[in-house]
Amino acid sequence: MSGSSPAAGAFAVADYVVFALMLATSAAVGVYFAWADRGQRSTRDFLMGGRRLTALPVSLSLTASFMSAITVLSNPAEVYRFGANIVFFGLAYALTMLVTSEIFLPVFYRLATTSTYEYLELRFNRATRLLGSLFFIAQTILYTGIVIYAPALALNQVTGIDLWGAIISTGVVCTFYCTLGGLKAVVWTDVLQLGVMLTGFLSVIIKSIILQGGVSPIISDSQQGGRLNFWDFDINPRRKHTFWTITIGGTFLWISIYGINQGQVQRYISCKSIAHARISLYINLLGLWLILLCSVFAGMCIYSVYKTCDPLTAGQVSAPDQLLPYLVMNILGGHPGLPGLFVAAVYSGSLSTVSTSINALTAVTIEDLIRPCTNMSEKQLSWISKGLTFTYGAICITMAGLASIMGGILQAAFSVFGVIGGPLLGLFILGLLCPFANSKGALSGLVSGLILSLWVTIGARIYPPSPEMTRPLLLTTEGCNLTTTESINWTSTALPEPLSSITTAPLQNIGSGRPPLADHWYALSYLYFSPLGTLTAVSVGLLVSILTGGCKQRAESRLTLMKEDTTIYHVFKFFKHKVKRSRVLDLANDRDRKYGNTNHAFWDSGLD
Repeated sequence: MSGSSPAAGAFAVADYVVFALMLATSAAVGVYFAWADRGQRSTRDFLMGGRRLTALPVSLSLTASFMSAITVLSNPAEVYRFGANIVFFGLAYALTMLVTSEIFLPVFYRLATTSTYEYLELRFNRATRLLGSLFFIAQTILYTGIVIYAPALALNQVTGIDLWGAIISTGVVCTFYCTLGGLKAVVWTDVLQLGVMLTGFLSVIIKSIILQGGVSPIISDSQQGGRLNFWDFDINPRRKHTFWTITIGGTFLWISIYGINQGQVQRYISCKSIAHARISLYINLLGLWLILLCSVFAGMCIYSVYKTCDPLTAGQVSAPDQLLPYLVMNILGGHPGLPGLFVAAVYSGSLSTVSTSINALTAVTIEDLIRPCTNMSEKQLSWISKGLTFTYGAICITMAGLASIMGGILQAAFSVFGVIGGPLLGLFILGLLCPFANSKGALSGLVSGLILSLWVTIGARIYPPSPEMTRPLLLTTEGCNLTTTESINWTSTALPEPLSSITTAPLQNIGSGRPPLADHWYALSYLYFSPLGTLTAVSVGLLVSILTGGCKQRAESRLTLMKEDTTIYHVFKFFKHKVKRSRVLDLANDRDRKYGNTNHAFWDSGLD
């Protein structure tokens, strides 16, 4: 690769056309379902698709929902800076789907509640339901604002695409098709957007492979640069990414999303049968694996191209999330339309997540805050649902605006998104798996888990973990020719061989003035924040329930997991039946077969 990198603002007309086409197609899906379902009368039709959806579109929607633009931009940057061991999230995904399918899905599908948090009132009391709903609403609004703003900022600084034009167009289009088409529009636009995300990833990967001369050089560069750090089995809970932190912490984090988050539960509950719901989860697993592998390999491509000229150290980008867009503008800038395809892929991640959040927020508000307090007809509630969808869309765009002013605070709020999910997961585990857990234990567990996980998270934000725990990999600018502050020139057309001496930017001295907790308690891997909240909520909830007479009561069987709900039980029963049948012997027939017919003149009873 030679010459100077393209300057910011190299977006061509064709790129804007591709981006606009993706937005227009998403809006058209909303118009179609608004027309197709113009006779819908109930909120159930609007929010749940009438429970007539099938496994395939739901599975693709499940995959797209939380594969946000932050994921599309952050995963490759994570591989570039810390290594490819995040591929073990694939194992966490598999465990998540198994637990969700066997524990959470059967109960939620049987109850057929529109809001996940309605279960909390059925199992505990109304106060628990309201607290869970308010936690969900707060975290989702904050998270959605970041999902809209963070990718817009990264792309604006690298490609020159207008920041507020992108934010407002994304928010308006998303709100438009959510308001018109309801859950069906959200699901089918997710399917479209997942396809665009994968196409955008593949365009970058294929061009990188051509540029670097094949897959083998990319893998070889990553190996020699220490990026293929798969075999890290350090059990130290303070290490940022190891096999254990990713598989254990990642499993808890993703169960809190797939098992109890309104956005995901609402999707598989909308399937026309529990079999379709289970199948949708496992097809979704394949989609998650595919997105993960694409993002990991994209990170390896970034390292292979910039292994001797780190854009971060050289000051060509100001944040890790800008690395992938920077690579796109370097290698695809000469192909009009392809940078636009990548930007469309990033914003497809935003649209899918934002539409999921808006639809889920509407469902929770209608079912938990409005319906119990009013006697409105289904038609009135349906119109209110549309109005709420529009309102939440406007709120999320406003939160994106606030993110530009209070970035540091909202980045902390983004971390809290995972932290709130842990205690909420513990609350639902108490309800589903602990028949003697009562409302006092549930509320105590939820508040305790939230306080503890928030304490650790805020401490970790104030006192970041040391480099010994995060283990950033070495980067260099030895292959750069920094002729000006505006551009980078590579010194030869072929990238140099692996370096004998590697330099990296000096690390911040964060050891001074740190309290004792900073290097122990606050240094806990961020992936353990969710299990910390979950285990605290369950432990405190069980203890308080026992001390307040919970052992004297038992929850209704329909509100807890029953053995008949699980696939494992039916598989075991099937094989047990087969084994029993094979062991039942007909002694008379067996004796006849071996020794001839029985002579009835010589019955044993005749000898008495």
